[in-house]
Amino acid sequence: MSTHILLIDDDPVQRRLLRHAVERIGHVAHMAENGRQGLEALGRLGDKVSVIILDLMMPEMNGLAFLNAMKDRGIEIPVIVQTGQGGIETVVMAMRAGAFDFVVKPVSPERIGTAINNALKVDRTAAARVPVRSRSSTIRFEDIVAVSPAMARVMELAKRASQSDIPVVLEGESGVGKEMVARAIQAGSDRASKPFVTVNCGAIPHNLVESILFGHEKGAFTGATEKHAGKFAEADGGTLFLDEIGDLPLEVQVKLLRAIQHGEIETIGARRTQKVDVRLISATNKDLIAAVKNGEFREDLYYRLNVFPITIPALRRRKEDIPVLARTFSERFAAGQKLETVPDITPSAMALLTAFDWPGNIRQLENSIFRAVVLNEGGHLDVGDFPQIAAQIPGYISSDGESIFTGNRDVMQAPSMSVNHMPSVFPDFAGTGVEEVRHHEPRPAPVHTIPEGFLAAVGPDGEVRTIAVVEEELIRFALRFYRGQMSEVARRLGIGRSTLYRKLKDYGIDPDDPMRVREFEHA
Repeated sequence: MSTHILLIDDDPVQRRLLRHAVERIGHVAHMAENGRQGLEALGRLGDKVSVIILDLMMPEMNGLAFLNAMKDRGIEIPVIVQTGQGGIETVVMAMRAGAFDFVVKPVSPERIGTAINNALKVDRTAAARVPVRSRSSTIRFEDIVAVSPAMARVMELAKRASQSDIPVVLEGESGVGKEMVARAIQAGSDRASKPFVTVNCGAIPHNLVESILFGHEKGAFTGATEKHAGKFAEADGGTLFLDEIGDLPLEVQVKLLRAIQHGEIETIGARRTQKVDVRLISATNKDLIAAVKNGEFREDLYYRLNVFPITIPALRRRKEDIPVLARTFSERFAAGQKLETVPDITPSAMALLTAFDWPGNIRQLENSIFRAVVLNEGGHLDVGDFPQIAAQIPGYISSDGESIFTGNRDVMQAPSMSVNHMPSVFPDFAGTGVEEVRHHEPRPAPVHTIPEGFLAAVGPDGEVRTIAVVEEELIRFALRFYRGQMSEVARRLGIGRSTLYRKLKDYGIDPDDPMRVREFEHA
């Protein structure tokens, strides 16, 4: 039986691309040009539609209005929203309105397919889920939960690295999943059935690093009551994962260099070197180049290790992964706690998780979901189940329905619309009586500065600016913001290209230099 997908987008080119992507994976596509037509299509199709792909910026009825209309009508169909680059503030609003997932334009057919499959696989029964997997078990590339383009590139590089024994350095902040990628490389290589040995170089006392890595003979030093093989010997034939390689002492780096160059190690107290066959994968959260310049890391070792670097982006740089990661963790921990149903994450909670920066990255998200699942009693994970996260977002408001995401660098700045919290785009009516406003008495211009990306509603004379002046300024800003891409500018402004060109001529705007104001000579 075919799955029916509703595509809502005002751009005919984008609708056509989405239709081809949907039909290529065997689904039936239905199309609408805006939210109003989308609601009409839902009325005609009834329960046939399984997933909706929704553009947020459309004329007549935009994506957010469509989501609110769905909620008012009690329609519960997974919605995948589309957003442009840097549009996380709109995504947060969409997630709060009930969106299931989001994709960033331009989106590949593979990403659309993954998002649709995730939406179709929603299942509330925890018994059907896979039990929580141990960190030490085999991890394959398909076990890594990621849908963002940035992680797709990481996976592509990792798969290529798995086809050879080339030394790999995984770079990234703590908690981004460097060890998981390393295990996936091992599982995808010819050494999959061989040992995978992990060493955290930053957690070993400096005086024991050499012994732990290379081993020692009995009686080699005081306290060496028996022979110890060492991690290199344990990993012989397999893979050695050196985590936090930047913390390795300089004196040990010399021996590590020899092991890489010649494939042999010097066991403490031994008279002969020992041959080893080890595939080396290193990881670091430090800038190794800076460490080399500061004399903290050997330059020759750096070039030996850094043959195939892979940088894993922080979670705040790939927010597309947050919804799917959060749901995956909820399912795993529900199964681990033997819960009958998986607690679903409410739209407000998902918006909170998406808005947060996650300085601890995936590990912090995983622990937050674990805590919420263990303490949850109502079958739903809401904002109140993540108090530590909400407390770290400036301007958090607990229950009055206003935006909780103010002052965060990666999310929208949405101050309350009460009279005491009016943003700078509004005239300052605070403390003004109603009668004064009604009589339209002239007011002095506000003294605050208009932030970048905002349009002033009041001119220097203290009066409201004309529509033409505001429109001209908005067009100039849009041309600069979208770097002169006329189709994108017209679409975002909600006008046709021919209308845009006419307005450029009327206002004397140069598309190549939109911020330059032409000087006219008056007779």
